[in-house]
Amino acid sequence: MTDPIAYVVVPCYNEGTRLSPAPFLAFLRANPACRICLVNDGSTDGTAERMGEIAEQIPERVMMLDLPVNVGKGEAVRAGVNAVLAENKPDYVGYWDADLATPLTEFPAFLASASEQEDRRFICGSRICRMGADVRRHWWRHYFGRLFATAASLLLHLPVYDTQCGAKLIQAELARELFLEPFISRWLFDVELIARLISTIGHARTKDALYELPLSVWEDKGESKVTFGYLPRVPWDLWRISRAYRGALRQKSQD
Repeated sequence: MTDPIAYVVVPCYNEGTRLSPAPFLAFLRANPACRICLVNDGSTDGTAERMGEIAEQIPERVMMLDLPVNVGKGEAVRAGVNAVLAENKPDYVGYWDADLATPLTEFPAFLASASEQEDRRFICGSRICRMGADVRRHWWRHYFGRLFATAASLLLHLPVYDTQCGAKLIQAELARELFLEPFISRWLFDVELIARLISTIGHARTKDALYELPLSVWEDKGESKVTFGYLPRVPWDLWRISRAYRGALRQKSQD
């Protein structure tokens, strides 16, 4: 039985100083069935050059997508996923933060989790601080994350622990549907993706399709592109997502 083909989309915005080729190349060499799609989200530094350093080493397994202007993480990921699916036929497609807060060594666990049960079509990394795991997160981000997770869970009517972890793996055919339309929110697209999942397959089936995988390793890199100035917009964006998908989200009472 051959290993499933999986693409990892990596959105990159002004990552020229920390986009090191070494971990990406080590990942590709250790996982022959995996590919990477690097998306330059309108960077104004040396990001494109660093992406090229990775691609030139293993060109047959690295895609590069250059967006002329910055569109934000959600749309950069969407552009990468759609480019991958237009040119290839993978079994899975995922996305990963360029800072590798979740190291790529965690990716095989996502594939293994998806293979354990056919119903698992959407695997989310979950930054749970627990014994036996090395999850390092600044205290204020942890507590804000818990508040946000509570709000997201209430909106989605699902007990989701961590919607915002930048490590996801999705069955390719499902991803084709979920990434079809532009996202409402620049930064809360992860929540919107789950809302779209509910809208696409129903609330009851989402409970089986969506699986949160506790990460073994995660390190807060301390350079998030989300600024404090965005925080007041969080309730507004959550309301916009709730309003756009209110029909599907209200199905909970009917399941």
